[in-house]
Amino acid sequence: MSDSQKAKKRKRLKLNLNSLPKRQREILDIVNEQGFAPIESLAQQFEVTPQTIRRDINRLCEYQLLQRFHGGAGRSSSVENVDYNNRRNILSQEKSLIGEMAAKHIPDRASLFINLGTTTEEVAKALSGHKGLKVITNNLNVAMIMSNHNADCEVIIAGGMVRQRDKGITGEATVEFIKQFKVDYGIIGVSGIDDDGTLLDYDYHEVRIAREIINNARNVFLVTDHTKFNRNAMVRIADLAEIDAIFTDKKPSPPFRDIMKTKEVELYVCDSVHKGE
Repeated sequence: MSDSQKAKKRKRLKLNLNSLPKRQREILDIVNEQGFAPIESLAQQFEVTPQTIRRDINRLCEYQLLQRFHGGAGRSSSVENVDYNNRRNILSQEKSLIGEMAAKHIPDRASLFINLGTTTEEVAKALSGHKGLKVITNNLNVAMIMSNHNADCEVIIAGGMVRQRDKGITGEATVEFIKQFKVDYGIIGVSGIDDDGTLLDYDYHEVRIAREIINNARNVFLVTDHTKFNRNAMVRIADLAEIDAIFTDKKPSPPFRDIMKTKEVELYVCDSVHKGE
């Protein structure tokens, strides 16, 4: 842990929430209840400028009480993710670019796994022009995207229990189903990436599925926006060394890029390619 991180931790431990200004306490309550709150919505609710809300959010982030996202703020938690519908609105343009970039590295007539996540869904959208794909997924959103927009694509849906909140399919049957296949590409998303290169998620059931995708794909692509770097989540998926390439919207920190170089993981940032930089 760096000196600045230690200082932030001490600052958080010493904080008395009652000492926060009333508006900041209320912002914290709103975000904790909803999972994510847009800046514009908060500005209208409190009848202040967006700049004022940004300052409030920055202060709460300094205390590690919130996590700042493009256009708003979300929970800072290692045990619970931001609500799916809110996650779809976080960095939506950046996720679209990530999806397009990853799709360019998947050839026609390839076989692939695509798992749960708002960024993996953007990859599915970007594959609409590909020919002869065979896609295995536990994500009903991905299945609908691929079947509606790519007539020359065979979609295979994993069995299991469908979750209402994000149309993901999970459970023991899903894990056993994925074990039957060996595909060219595995496209996965994560909830967090620790600074030592550990890939993390909130849900143990999702992790088991991601683990099997990694085990049964010849090439593994991680698609993730920059907010996932150094973000905490409770369950370990894999080590970075098990990933072939990361597709993201901003360069991670130099120390993390050094880890990628050591573990021979390629880095793709928007339309630029950085191998081991």
